[in-house]
Amino acid sequence: MDQSGLATFLRRRREALQPDDVGVPPGQRRRTPGLRREEVATLCGMSTDYYSRLERGRGPQPSEQMITAIARGLRLTLDERDHLFVLAGHNAPARTTRDDHVNAGMMRIIDRLGDTPAQVVTGTGETIVQTPMAVALLGDETRFTGLARSLIYRWFTDPNERTIYVPDDHPTHGRVYVAHLRAVASREGRGSHAAALADRLGAESSEFAELWAQHEVGVSHTARKRILHPQVGMISLHCQTLVDPGQGQLLLVFTAIPGTEDHEKLRLLSVIGSQRLGASITTASGWGPRVPGPPPSTERPAEEP
Repeated sequence: MDQSGLATFLRRRREALQPDDVGVPPGQRRRTPGLRREEVATLCGMSTDYYSRLERGRGPQPSEQMITAIARGLRLTLDERDHLFVLAGHNAPARTTRDDHVNAGMMRIIDRLGDTPAQVVTGTGETIVQTPMAVALLGDETRFTGLARSLIYRWFTDPNERTIYVPDDHPTHGRVYVAHLRAVASREGRGSHAAALADRLGAESSEFAELWAQHEVGVSHTARKRILHPQVGMISLHCQTLVDPGQGQLLLVFTAIPGTEDHEKLRLLSVIGSQRLGASITTASGWGPRVPGPPPSTERPAEEP
């Protein structure tokens, strides 16, 4: 671990970030350039004390999980992330299409969508980052572990996953997920995570196995998604997709036409989310009261001594 180099790099990257870069209000006059340490700590999902010790060259060696959170919080590029890992005494992660590092450009877009449901999803359906409004709309999809991180896996193995969508749309969702997974598995090859996920689902779900045997490709969702929300009812939204081909990630943005009932429901959902209501909603669906803290779009690793 290059403790001095790590401290300097963290400080320089923090000073290079401006409040507007991450959707933080400028607030009062700032005496130093860039973000404050407490602001970066919040973006990284860790305490100000822990982050400050690292930046001052007095902290312990951070784990790979902590470095991943810092790289995301500081909006680092892949090259900068790799450099950060090396400074912390770790090997840089292999650059694969399953990489959890979100493109810095996508993070800048996410930062400006605080009042809009948006999230970044991998090719195998693993949600990496969500805006608070996406959590209010869809539930916290970043909380899952193991194979359940994949929306595709949950769709075919967990009945609760389907309750959010109108039943008439379920067959289409299933076909789209299978066709998408087939495309990713074909592109990445037999030894890929996508191929392993397909094999596992084929063994666990007869529905998936039947759809997989049909060899459908190019099946896609319509531009509109009908979502059954437990507080605002059925809401129909446009889903726009931005693709990062370099990392195989998708940025999904949900919008409603101004002046429509769906738009009003989205505004109501924003109010509900900000008030952190919903104590009666089952946590199994991902909704429910949330303790105030870092935005749900940031990974919150366990802190180290």
